Amino acid sequence: MLWRAIQRSALLVMVAALGVLPGQAAEKKLPSTADRPPRKVIVGTVVQAFWVDYPGLQTRLTELEGIVDRMAEQAQKQYGRGLDLAILPETVVSGEMTGDIVKNSIPLAGPLQEAFSRKARQLHCYIVVPTNLLEDAQKRLCTNVAILFGRDGEVVGIYRKVHLAIPTGSDSLEGGMTPGKDEPVFQCDFGKLGIQICFDIQFDYGWNELARKGAELVAWPTQSPQTARPAFYALRNRYYVVSSTWRENASIFEPTGRIAAQARQPGEVLVKELDLSYAILPWSGDLRNGDALKEKFGDKVGFNYYVEEDCGIFWSNDPATPIWKMMRSLGLTEAQDELARAGDLYRKAGVPRY
Repeated sequence: MLWRAIQRSALLVMVAALGVLPGQAAEKKLPSTADRPPRKVIVGTVVQAFWVDYPGLQTRLTELEGIVDRMAEQAQKQYGRGLDLAILPETVVSGEMTGDIVKNSIPLAGPLQEAFSRKARQLHCYIVVPTNLLEDAQKRLCTNVAILFGRDGEVVGIYRKVHLAIPTGSDSLEGGMTPGKDEPVFQCDFGKLGIQICFDIQFDYGWNELARKGAELVAWPTQSPQTARPAFYALRNRYYVVSSTWRENASIFEPTGRIAAQARQPGEVLVKELDLSYAILPWSGDLRNGDALKEKFGDKVGFNYYVEEDCGIFWSNDPATPIWKMMRSLGLTEAQDELARAGDLYRKAGVPRY
């Protein structure tokens, strides 16, 4: 009985992290996707440094197309089907910011758009393409962006980096770049995609706004290799985060806050299949660390269970049976529903802030 009490206490700590601080449960409960059919998404990313002499636009575009091709080849090898989403690191098309911003920025129309429209059509995948974008040379309007190309080569949308980096001792926003104004969420055929770029990681608002708008996966092109903050945002806002970086690592963060996959070697591409229809389940004796679902449903269920976190993420591999039906057949409840139930009981018991 004591061990069950200890486990239950750990559960309440964990679901609080997954949900909200005391007294906020009603404000922050995020929508579940557990009742939806499986939505498999194969995502590709890379850790690749670009602190080199700029080789010229056409050479750089050819290099980047080659990286996306490697992702697609790895997707076929690992999963027997094509890539759904390729994410490249921050400013890869234009390279490192040096000198005049207009000369260092690339217009969308022309070689950039032609190359990635062609590549997206060829591979039938979405591609996130970061660059310093030349929007109006006369007005010196340049932005740090991630352009989302769709499967048919169309420009689905553009995210303009809101939180431009400011060098120590300077008031310059990345040499005179113009900051973005909002955090759009893009509707893709697999689900809703949000984007943040590098220094955006230091500010909560954009990440929270993407969650409010329903983002299910957030691409984070960056020069920073951070892991703690993106893990926190993934956990806090119940979405996947995929970083594509210049150094140290490119990582895929689950809504549990755990790293599901990571590339560490320079030039290494990383490909991972995710399911956007999932349930986060807390510890329970009935779950038995996931073994109970595995025994009943076999390969129709997939999961990553973390004993040290007292929780796991679960998904269905059966198009006819959402993970919700599987878990409910064993009387299991999602972590945030457990939190909401606990909040109701605390409120009835007169606990302050509920």
